[in-house]
Amino acid sequence: MYGFLDGMPYAVVFFSLFGIVAARALATYGIGRLIGSGLRGSRLARRVGPALGRAEALIGRYGPPVVTLSFATVGFQTAANLAAGAGRMRLVRYVIAMLAGAVLWALIYSLGGMAVVAGWWRLFTRSPALAIAVAVVAVAAVAAMIVYRARVRRRRRERVEGDVSKSVDATEAR
Repeated sequence: MYGFLDGMPYAVVFFSLFGIVAARALATYGIGRLIGSGLRGSRLARRVGPALGRAEALIGRYGPPVVTLSFATVGFQTAANLAAGAGRMRLVRYVIAMLAGAVLWALIYSLGGMAVVAGWWRLFTRSPALAIAVAVVAVAAVAAMIVYRARVRRRRRERVEGDVSKSVDATEAR
């Protein structure tokens, strides 16, 4: 995908991709700011389509997290950055959210995340049932990991709360 980075050290690849996506996102935000309320009837709005409306609604409600998470998507990212600009999200809030998203995007692309998606798609075109099974297993694994971590956190919290109550009881007994 980025042939000019072939054979380069990982840090060069990561920071190059980070710079590319950050510059593109800031430019998209700036275009959104310039166009502002006149965006609705523009050719660009028609080109972006309904994704822009969804992005504006999410930006209005959730703001920075939507901008950050949009970098993990394909297609929605541009709409979210444009909507953040058109919706006049404060620049400081936008830049913080955008930088976090740019790091996420650079990690995905520099670590081969798109190769995984391309491989899955190739599998899907050959055997949709197998590709769906692989996706279900992957989702189940992620869900199991999330549940496991939540249980570990809850046990730690209960242990800490138990230790606190024991020390309070010991103090009261004196």
